[in-house]
Amino acid sequence: MFFVDTLEFEGLGNRSYLVGGPRSAVAVDPPRDVDQVIAAAAKRGVRIAYVAETHVHNDYITGGLELARVTGASYLVPAAAHVSFARTPVADGDTVTVDEGLVLRALATPGHTPHHTSYVLEEDGRGTAAFTGGSLLIGTVGRPDLVEPRLTEELARAQHASAHRLADELDDEVPVLPTHGFGSFCSSSQAEGDATTIGRERTANDALTLDVDTFVAEMLAGLDDVPAYYAHMGPANAAGPAPVDLTPPGRADAGEIAARLAAGEWVVDLRSRTAFAEGHVAGSFNFEGDGKLATYLAWLIPWGKPVTLLADTPERIADAQRELARVGIDRPAAAATGDPAAWIREGERLASFPRARFADLAEVRGRGEEVVVLDVRRDSERAAGHVEGAVHVPVHELYGRLDEVPSGTVWVHCAGGMRAAIAASLLDAAGRAVVAVDDGFDAAREAGLTVTRP
Repeated sequence: MFFVDTLEFEGLGNRSYLVGGPRSAVAVDPPRDVDQVIAAAAKRGVRIAYVAETHVHNDYITGGLELARVTGASYLVPAAAHVSFARTPVADGDTVTVDEGLVLRALATPGHTPHHTSYVLEEDGRGTAAFTGGSLLIGTVGRPDLVEPRLTEELARAQHASAHRLADELDDEVPVLPTHGFGSFCSSSQAEGDATTIGRERTANDALTLDVDTFVAEMLAGLDDVPAYYAHMGPANAAGPAPVDLTPPGRADAGEIAARLAAGEWVVDLRSRTAFAEGHVAGSFNFEGDGKLATYLAWLIPWGKPVTLLADTPERIADAQRELARVGIDRPAAAATGDPAAWIREGERLASFPRARFADLAEVRGRGEEVVVLDVRRDSERAAGHVEGAVHVPVHELYGRLDEVPSGTVWVHCAGGMRAAIAASLLDAAGRAVVAVDDGFDAAREAGLTVTRP
């Protein structure tokens, strides 16, 4: 008998796995904060004998090297991956015995990266689970454009071939257990559901239902923006990430917060967008701790810029620190918790801005008031329809394009409210009059606003 424990990381849209038998296990694509994997193994009462990477990751910092170091496990890394540390190279067909009757077999599945490798767990010689990393995902495959633009089409064709190899070699009932595809930007498209099998993918995945030319053309046409911080993840993983330090950051008082803002550092308020709009430190930015914090903060912040975190509780700071470490934002410069009134110096006042719905925007426009409507969704979202007359600057580009937003009061919206809150905080910090539209985009048409296509 074997077990598979899934570790979910919703903020990044990824999963890691601990799989093994009664005595020992292998960790597949572990997160940087390896204590979670160690705790899962302790709960099972097993030794982590192997750590396996499907590829050099482009979207997060791996914990594989550190986990192998602290547990004494063999570190399995695809042989063709160019890395700067000692590891156990694995090539197509290589096997390791995880526990009695349990074998992990490497299966070359290039496409997401040239060296990408999936792992098939075999129990008594029969495939029982496929750990597909960024190859075959739920209803899609990993994107092929994160390594080198000149290789994109070649890797897209390799993805098609790799998906077919998995389908050809494995039985329909074998579970497909990918690392990406649960909201990750490493996925070439987003699919519904959180579990699948080879048989289900055989009938539902474009890589297995379309001919290669059609598949490649459709996938390349649908690729979305790449988060800017991805450029730093691959090199960090190839070099060998340093151990993570999750000890609490130093406490910042009002004077230090003001000094850090004056120095051009980022002060990030993790509270809800509602609380932030009602009162916040002038110049601070709002990235909700419950949102896709790591993705959007790492995407927007100038790389290496010191960041101070503000939150209701120390627990929120700790959660954010853990999540940010996964994308290479290792140590907050400082942190503060509690009542926002304590984050400003005596004689200063908290800043605020109004929130609204699309119905409020329709009412304002109906009165003939001139306002700027700013759409901060991605290009692919806007292509499906936008509010007539809206200016478009995707939120991940806004920090560097604030001067392109026309003068006047800015009503900023996204698809649901989270990214609009980020954008509103950026505009507010720049001294602009702003209204954050906290509403689902479907409500725009329902409110009577004209929604058009480009």
